[in-house]
Amino acid sequence: MPSQEHELIAFTTSELPAGPWLVFAPHADDETFGMGGTLLKAKQAGIATHVIVLTDGALGGDQDDLVSVRESEVEQAAAMLGLSSLAIWGEPDRGLQPSTELVGKVAEAIVSIAPASVFFPGSMELHPDHRMTAEIVWSALQTISNNGGTLPQAYAYEISVQNPANVLIDITEVIDHKKQVMDLYASQNSQNNYPELVVALDKGRTFTLPAEVEYAEGFYHYSHADLGEPLASVLQKILNRYFQ
Repeated sequence: MPSQEHELIAFTTSELPAGPWLVFAPHADDETFGMGGTLLKAKQAGIATHVIVLTDGALGGDQDDLVSVRESEVEQAAAMLGLSSLAIWGEPDRGLQPSTELVGKVAEAIVSIAPASVFFPGSMELHPDHRMTAEIVWSALQTISNNGGTLPQAYAYEISVQNPANVLIDITEVIDHKKQVMDLYASQNSQNNYPELVVALDKGRTFTLPAEVEYAEGFYHYSHADLGEPLASVLQKILNRYFQ
């Protein structure tokens, strides 16, 4: 028998994950396009939120001063999102690799901030930096676990396409505010109609939700047991449910 719909996707929305939060974004804008509505709800709820942008975003356009422009954009977005802290690490755009040094740096950030919940992109994202960010954070969480450290809850978020999701957050009441934050990323919005595409993704995530939920953001909440396996193996187990 194939799995039923309720075994693959939520039919109700979830409460916000426990705070404080630490969000790893591959590029400046991914935090907003991917989970800006949820970050705005965290702001309303008084949850401390921290964002680390891994790359310099240098390949996201043709402007000579693109790196500084994108830095300015994410700083403005951080203010609107009510972030408690923002860091930009300046790794090469489209060059992320799970090196020992970078995995260690991510692990150190997690231990230092001590979040209750950590967020990273879904592993079925199309952009290689998105997938590499997931791999890097996953390896960092495994390092912390292997060293006997306290593990936060691990959540993957969607940026450009649907990924496996077992948590849906209702962002209906903040969708207009999310649009305003997305509009700050003029350097990226000149490359494509990203805000329109993101809103469509958020609308599509309401397929199994009550009619009053007009927009939602999707996440996958991993168990601590999942962290004992490679991320690719966990993803394969998730996908196998579609064929059981």
